[in-house]
Amino acid sequence: MIKTVKTLLVYGFGILSILSFKGGSDKEKEKIEEEFKVPIIKPNGSEQYLNSSSDFIFDQNELRTFELKLTEKDLEKIDNDPTAEQYVEGMLIFEGDTISPVGIRYKGSVGAWVGCVDGPNLFEPSGKKTCTKLSIKVKINWKGRDERFYAVKKLQFHAQNLDKSHLRERLGYWLFKSMGVETSRSVHARLVINGEFSGLYALTEQIDGAFTDYHFDDKDGNLYKEVWPLYMNGKPMSPQTLISALKTNEDENPSTDIISAFADKISNAETVDLPNIISEYMDINKVISLAVVDRTIRHDDGFLHWYCEESGCASHNFYWYEEPNNKKVNLIPWDLDNSFENIIRNANPVTPIADEWGKMSNNCEPFPYEAFGLYQWSASCDKLTGGWVMHKQLYSELKEKFIQGPFAASNVNALLATWSEQIRPVVKEAQDKNTWDQLSVQQWESKLYELVDQLEFARNKN
Repeated sequence: MIKTVKTLLVYGFGILSILSFKGGSDKEKEKIEEEFKVPIIKPNGSEQYLNSSSDFIFDQNELRTFELKLTEKDLEKIDNDPTAEQYVEGMLIFEGDTISPVGIRYKGSVGAWVGCVDGPNLFEPSGKKTCTKLSIKVKINWKGRDERFYAVKKLQFHAQNLDKSHLRERLGYWLFKSMGVETSRSVHARLVINGEFSGLYALTEQIDGAFTDYHFDDKDGNLYKEVWPLYMNGKPMSPQTLISALKTNEDENPSTDIISAFADKISNAETVDLPNIISEYMDINKVISLAVVDRTIRHDDGFLHWYCEESGCASHNFYWYEEPNNKKVNLIPWDLDNSFENIIRNANPVTPIADEWGKMSNNCEPFPYEAFGLYQWSASCDKLTGGWVMHKQLYSELKEKFIQGPFAASNVNALLATWSEQIRPVVKEAQDKNTWDQLSVQQWESKLYELVDQLEFARNKN
């Protein structure tokens, strides 16, 4: 399933296009490259990106082009070691405005690098870039910049290399949102790097302070990345560990009082009291809706997958947001590119979750599963998740609401038809570029039909 890739993409004229250079000797080209510096451009206040909301860039009805420019030296630097995720300086050009300088780097976890770097170890990726495109992060608040770009501080362009339909991520976030779960907005985008078409990407909203400002009325709370309130043994997570996971308020003498109080009560509660405690701190309809969507689309690389190593087991790909005034906590799903793939069969040897919702395996001890024999732990053995599972009637009601409503074939197929026609010209453009790892339009359509079949199977599964 996993190919060893030995092809190195060599970029063409690169930064020369920035200066509209045509012709000339190699020495002249080298001189221009040597002289190019990323400019410092101070906005005058009239720029559209300073005066419009993020709704503009996350408009579901538009597919827009973003352009990045950086020196060939810096492009080569990040191409030679993408997994270092090291920022270099560059420019962002969009809708007639240029924002410069910004920070630019590749981004990803293990799955993002599969087949895309030439290092020998799948689980410890390293080496040079080999895929035509990799996920990219653009840091607008580079070197202390105060101005935001359409009210956001970072842009994330996800390469979708493991999703040949190019639609799973966008659809997954839309489905969560349709059931009232605060999560990232995601649209498609066309990306150009140094004057050359790079490909079709998912522009997916960064989960940070700008995200919480947009999605929550109760603002300025703590946002934690990928840290669970309880340890495996049911004890509360330490405040020090929680603080180390903060993505907002890090420099403001932060307190973990809200989520720590929640964890303490769950940890010390009798099983019968769990539903009431959870309802005190969480919107129970929202969190059960989150579970319904998660299990229906098989977001198996998400918060319900407890991966195990020698040091213990931990779940993955989620954030928590505390509402500072309401004293509520919210679970936010993240990283959906592997969703949908394990619906009909376990197509991915790493991500599948063994248990159905609410089930427990191996007497709540870690156990190996699937082809790679990777160890996992049943999520329902976690006391908090076990409390959610107790809402069986609500889960059934919300699942029926989801299946008959947002997830109904008439709704989803209409969305997929609209989005597929929106991205078709860019898929065709990628095909015409004739790079080894880009699908033809026909191959892409085949993956789209495969996704439709998976969705229909999920609707009819008991």
